Amino acid sequence: MVGTLETIHPRSIKALAGELGYLIRSRLWAQILTGMALGIVFGLFFSPSAGRISRGNAELLASWVSLPGELFLVTIKMVIVPLVIASVIRGIAASGDVAQLRSTGIWLAVYFVGTTLLAIGIGLLLGFLVQPGNYIDPAVGQALSGGQVQVVAESEAGVPDVGELPETIIGLLPQNPFIAIVEGELLQIVILGVVLGVALVSMTPESARPLLDLMGSVQQVSMRVVSIAMTFAPIAVFGLLARAMMQTGPDVLVGVGVYAASVIAALVLLLALYLAIVTAVGRRSPITFLGHVRDAQLLAFSTGSSAATMPISVKTAEEKLKVRPSTAQIVIPIGATMNMGGTACYHGIATIFMAQLFGIDLPPSAVLAVMITSLGASIGAPAAPGVGIMVLAGVLAAAGIPAAGLTLIIGLDQILERIRCVMNVTGDLVACIVIDRIGMASRTREEELEQEAAFEAERETIAGDVVVSQRDPD
Repeated sequence: MVGTLETIHPRSIKALAGELGYLIRSRLWAQILTGMALGIVFGLFFSPSAGRISRGNAELLASWVSLPGELFLVTIKMVIVPLVIASVIRGIAASGDVAQLRSTGIWLAVYFVGTTLLAIGIGLLLGFLVQPGNYIDPAVGQALSGGQVQVVAESEAGVPDVGELPETIIGLLPQNPFIAIVEGELLQIVILGVVLGVALVSMTPESARPLLDLMGSVQQVSMRVVSIAMTFAPIAVFGLLARAMMQTGPDVLVGVGVYAASVIAALVLLLALYLAIVTAVGRRSPITFLGHVRDAQLLAFSTGSSAATMPISVKTAEEKLKVRPSTAQIVIPIGATMNMGGTACYHGIATIFMAQLFGIDLPPSAVLAVMITSLGASIGAPAAPGVGIMVLAGVLAAAGIPAAGLTLIIGLDQILERIRCVMNVTGDLVACIVIDRIGMASRTREEELEQEAAFEAERETIAGDVVVSQRDPD
């Protein structure tokens, strides 16, 4: 048609919320808490230090008890990459407005970097104030490190060289997308998804529709796998915590308990920061906001993955927080991988805990290295269970701290990572409110809802997922 342009409109990922709705209605979070409690009791009862079972038999029992948990983690991680790339591509393509994409992208970058740095700062500050590592006998740190710990010098801290930044920036782009996908480089995958999504917006619907239909099927398959795996989550958590308690025993529980309390306190402070942003920028009541995002937070606690929570997060943002659909469908998929405030806060306090455990005094350069490395790691980390503890090893290496201390906290991390995930999802929803308020949009929320209702009616007519509309050229 002369004088008009055709644009494509794929169905929102919130349509998949039904796959996860029953998990909320069945109070999966309560079942997981029960599994955690039983796992701790079981593990301490059969710990070798309790004298009821030999160390060899305890290790054998632990390996079998934790098998369901390991299978659960592998299953969730298996679908994270396809789910993220499909959601980013369809979320950007759903906007159909290059100007809005440009504005949203700039503000998202500023918000993600700013809040992540604040989150890291909260973790570092609380770590220095509470000093949780000093509550564990120094002999434990010496035993873990084999007595090889050395003081980190200013020149040894892993502060990035300014001259390396151009090469680092070039490295963000996936030269071979298939290698990035195979190796799970989530930051490169997100960038690939953004590039493909923007390209699809400028293509003719006939050319773009097949890929969008394929990505829609990938989303549906991924969420079906997640929903099936989540039915076994209570058993998985029970086994993982039981194994952790068998391996750790009750001897270091007091010190590790102080560390856990410090992490939770830091995350509570991060929540206070988010609520302050909601109040100051979003002009919302923090109590009302918490009531609206409750379902998304409970599901995040249950899954331990902000990517797996995306359908509920988008549904929450659009229907309860009254955010424009175009904003929610862009911010949530990208934020699920690149907005990890809870993980960054955890990295800060965990690094200080490890330094104190090994008696290392961190110079300012090492603290700076922790902030920079944690910022990059949090932005590029996969939104999957169990990843935070692996990424932490890289952050520790940047500060010159031995990773051997991770054996003390890896079991407890089964609990803490779920609380971190709640903060990550909360940060995504706060980002939706902020971007919706300060970003540029060509249509009001009411106009977008009317348009989406019309598109949904057309989808029922054509029995398809992607519809085409006509609009005047800019």
